Amino acid sequence: MIISKKVEFSASHICRSPQLSEAENQRVYGAAANPLSHGHNYIVEVAIEGEPDAVTGMILDLKRLKDVLEERVLSVYDHRLLNREVAGFEALVPTVENISIDIWKRLEGNIDPTGRARLHSVRVHETNELFVEYRGGK
Repeated sequence: MIISKKVEFSASHICRSPQLSEAENQRVYGAAANPLSHGHNYIVEVAIEGEPDAVTGMILDLKRLKDVLEERVLSVYDHRLLNREVAGFEALVPTVENISIDIWKRLEGNIDPTGRARLHSVRVHETNELFVEYRGGK
């Protein structure tokens, strides 16, 4: 069984790779390569996999999940310039793909200390038309 929780944050980023020339950055990232950042209202959906507990009827205490998402995602990402304020993105282009992988790493192993519930996927919506779903390299 899978249960999902959705959270939202606002952040800005610059899509430029120091390994590419100015012309290549413009070709690859278009307007997003502008050295002045642009922002998004991101939506993150975290899916947790497991079996409901026989006593509580829940896969995971949803208050715990809310607290983990607040501590490990929202407090890190919300209202930040990702390239400069989120560790790791000073050397990694903060594309929606890389953001989903980073959020997975921040959550993996921190969802349920009992190990009964597991992280199934992280889906990050950058716009209404674009999202990435990451399942831990599966």
